[in-house]
Amino acid sequence: MNEYKKSLEVRWADLDPNFHVRHSVYYDWAATIRTSFLYENGLTHEVMMKEHFGPVLFREECQFRREIRFGDVLEINYKALKIRKDYARFTMQHEIIGKDGTLHAIITVDGAWMDTQLRKLAMPPDIIKKMVDVLPKSEHFEWTEIPVK
Repeated sequence: MNEYKKSLEVRWADLDPNFHVRHSVYYDWAATIRTSFLYENGLTHEVMMKEHFGPVLFREECQFRREIRFGDVLEINYKALKIRKDYARFTMQHEIIGKDGTLHAIITVDGAWMDTQLRKLAMPPDIIKKMVDVLPKSEHFEWTEIPVK
């Protein structure tokens, strides 16, 4: 898969008192597209509950580039920047782009996989390897080394 993106239209509820998009909405959009990608590639809540694992984020950062207003139609994409060779850690990125091509924001997240019973970081099941095969990669994508213990 070369690209994964979804369109969205800015709703009245997305705005702050200054009539531009609230900062937290950017993060909600990014979480929504990540979840959509997971679901469309077989990683549903049912699978995560059965396998006792799920994603956890360590960092979520947004670079706000251009103002977004009510009624704007946007596209948000999803791609991998870094994945550790054992698939246990990842850095993903989203770009929010206007229909005229304007880059409005870049959201970057660092995360890992967690055993939801033990409540500790864990190695992900094999379904993650299959999902990563179809995950769009940034032009600067890199596999990162597994730390030596």
